[in-house]
Amino acid sequence: MNAGQVHSGLIIVDKPQGWTSHDVVGRLRRLAGTRKVGHAGTLDPMATGVLVVGINRATRLLTFIVGTTKTYTATIRLGQSTLTDDAEGEVTGGSIAAAVTEEEIRAAVAALTGGIQQVPSSVSAIKVKGERSYARVRSGEEVHLPARPVTIHRFDIHAIRRVSNGRLQDIDVTVECSSGTYIRALARDLGAALGVGGHLTALRRTQVGPYTIGQARTLEQLAEELEVLSLDDAGRALFPVRELSDTETADVSHGRKVAPNTDPDEPVAAFAPDGTLVALLENRGGAARTVLVFAPGGKE
Repeated sequence: MNAGQVHSGLIIVDKPQGWTSHDVVGRLRRLAGTRKVGHAGTLDPMATGVLVVGINRATRLLTFIVGTTKTYTATIRLGQSTLTDDAEGEVTGGSIAAAVTEEEIRAAVAALTGGIQQVPSSVSAIKVKGERSYARVRSGEEVHLPARPVTIHRFDIHAIRRVSNGRLQDIDVTVECSSGTYIRALARDLGAALGVGGHLTALRRTQVGPYTIGQARTLEQLAEELEVLSLDDAGRALFPVRELSDTETADVSHGRKVAPNTDPDEPVAAFAPDGTLVALLENRGGAARTVLVFAPGGKE
């Protein structure tokens, strides 16, 4: 698929280290030959892995993808705190972690699993009075962000290694978490709970909702062949599915209500008899009503 031939769909990118998510969007705008490109959830420049990018009409699905569960592999270093809570920031504190035991680490990890209140990293993209928090911190301002509820579904330890002649400890982990979780803040809080400080030294996102690292392609691969997950396939992966009749397809495509969905609690992807994604529907007022309508026939 060459530039200028791309219709609507998702591109699952394996983001390289050192690139911002905006950098990736800019690159894909050139590869896809369209400016209507967006992403579903920022990855820090230090991080690698799954970045879901929407093209053309599929950008309308990104809001739903942002809120899905994410999975990461990461390395947390105990014994040092940094300004940014990751390896890109200057060391601001910490103490020798040699005496911290595996049992203590596992207990602290367990305490950070489940529903928790997390204070986001001050060097984050959260806006404070209209300005990004990271910009305020880098200009010398001390920023205090309020805690927010997040859920850590899984916080698994794979290895614990002593480094720097035992003064520091590196912990390899997998974290599955709700949207809005900062893995940097999790590393910071683990180090704080153990009394030695902590920060993140490596981060790779391996899954966003139904989209996995196995589906992801590097920018080099995408430059050779731009693999796009069709709007229809994206809808089937993201939502419960409802198959419409011809009459329902006509009604839904014009925004008219139809009989209620059997799944009352979340939007469903409604498909025409030919397999085309027509709309997202949700139950309101005793009927299924459109949340988003996509033009039948898959045309731009």
